[in-house]
Amino acid sequence: MNEKVENLRRLLADHAPLLIAYSGGVDSAYLLAEAHGVLGDRMLGVIADSPSLPRQALADALALAERIGVPVEVVRTNELENPAYANNPVNRCYFCKAELFGRLESLAVERHFRAVAYGENADDMRQVRPGRQAAAEFSVVAPLRDAGLTKAEIRERSRELGLPTADAPAQPCLSSRIPHGTPVTVHALAMVEQGEAWVRSLGFRVFRVRHNVAADAGPPKARVQIAPEEMPTLDPVLADRLSAGLRAVGYGEVEIDPAGYRSAP
Repeated sequence: MNEKVENLRRLLADHAPLLIAYSGGVDSAYLLAEAHGVLGDRMLGVIADSPSLPRQALADALALAERIGVPVEVVRTNELENPAYANNPVNRCYFCKAELFGRLESLAVERHFRAVAYGENADDMRQVRPGRQAAAEFSVVAPLRDAGLTKAEIRERSRELGLPTADAPAQPCLSSRIPHGTPVTVHALAMVEQGEAWVRSLGFRVFRVRHNVAADAGPPKARVQIAPEEMPTLDPVLADRLSAGLRAVGYGEVEIDPAGYRSAP
């Protein structure tokens, strides 16, 4: 892995001054930290803020950047105003990334940055990721991927650097909780965010609250998926509390998936 890290650092130096798309997740946090170590003030992290980003996630990302002394700015993105995104097709992520990379491209030109980078890693190449097309169209570089760093290696290096994201679970945007074909709205995203905040307050760490529109046009339904290793803590009393809290958010029906939640390979 040392050779991969050295390759990463060379790639970062080759693309400086560099603008980095930063979300606060495992990959982008590590990329941000390494870039700052190599480039110093010749880099800037940028967070895209929209209703699909939980307020707590934004606060945590900004706090982490401040903790490690990395400059970060927040830009507002308006992907929900694009019907191609809001209609929630299977390639929804393409339109989100195109909105983000378009904003970052303009910022890079305005501030005289040489390139824009994002946190795709080597493992991501085994998955279908619509956002990759947008990255290619905007010539966004992926130093972690090009250095051959896997998710496990990124977590290991993050641990060595003392980053709190080293063991953080994956946390895709709130829109991912809404089934493809069901419109993404500000109201639906707010319900998911409130619902997941409630589940998290009960002590669960890895889970999803899936937002499903009721066939009879009544209140939406919530399907809660909790990591199998955490399911044993969900006794009947806690399950009742979880369901009651989600109904208070506005869900008419709450289903706790007995199969639990498993992340994509």
